[in-house]
Amino acid sequence: MVLEFTKMDGAGNDFIVVDNRSRKLKISPEQVMRLCHRQHGIGADGLVLLVPGSSGQAPWAWEFYNSDGSVAEMCGNASRCFARYVRRLVPGAGSLAFETLAGVITAEFDGDLVSVNLTAPQNLRLNEEIPLAGGPLEVHSLNTGVPHAVVFVPDVEKVEVLKLGAEIRRHPHFAPKGTNVNFAQVLDAGQLRVRTYERGVEGETLACGTGVTATALIAAKVHGFQSPVAVRVQGGDTMGISFAEAAGGFDKVRLRGPAQFVFEGRVELA
Repeated sequence: MVLEFTKMDGAGNDFIVVDNRSRKLKISPEQVMRLCHRQHGIGADGLVLLVPGSSGQAPWAWEFYNSDGSVAEMCGNASRCFARYVRRLVPGAGSLAFETLAGVITAEFDGDLVSVNLTAPQNLRLNEEIPLAGGPLEVHSLNTGVPHAVVFVPDVEKVEVLKLGAEIRRHPHFAPKGTNVNFAQVLDAGQLRVRTYERGVEGETLACGTGVTATALIAAKVHGFQSPVAVRVQGGDTMGISFAEAAGGFDKVRLRGPAQFVFEGRVELA
């Protein structure tokens, strides 16, 4: 079977996007892994299928897979890329809504910049200490569609992201599903630098939308940041997170950043 696809880039997070509105495509975790492999496939942090909405809340929906073939509830950068893909496929004005496992996402467009709402953050936990091989570490956590741990450090460039990220990602404290891990450095008032170890990719990515959002919101609690927060990611882009604080939590959370078309192609799906 020949698969037609679009490759997209969201602040360095890259995705394979496929039109499956006919629902004729059935894809296995092994096929996802092969397509996302950077040497033997197209190469991507994840794969997204466009399908019709099923709940009546939005006309479109996605099926999102991490590069290891696992299903993810949400991905901030993928949602921005997906929205721009759908808008090009089905032109229209104003906002666009689609269903995810985390809830309905609404996107707004400004050229190649896309802003999306994120579902209400949950399970905020601050100032928790977990034992690691190198000693105890203070960790904060928040679910912004998927679970995230946040560690504030003096200099993110000196962090062994692969080693420390993998240890925290699989720590019993975050069992049974584990967590994504964000290492954050405060640059200035309202400005952060973040590096992320992503669950499902099992390595560092150039950006993580739900991760920078979780980090910005936790910075509001821990460092007194006000909305909006600017976050520079490993790929070099700066993303914007806006929010309102309400009843001890957060509301009206939005993520803004670039979403770009890279190339289109066809590949044999074995």
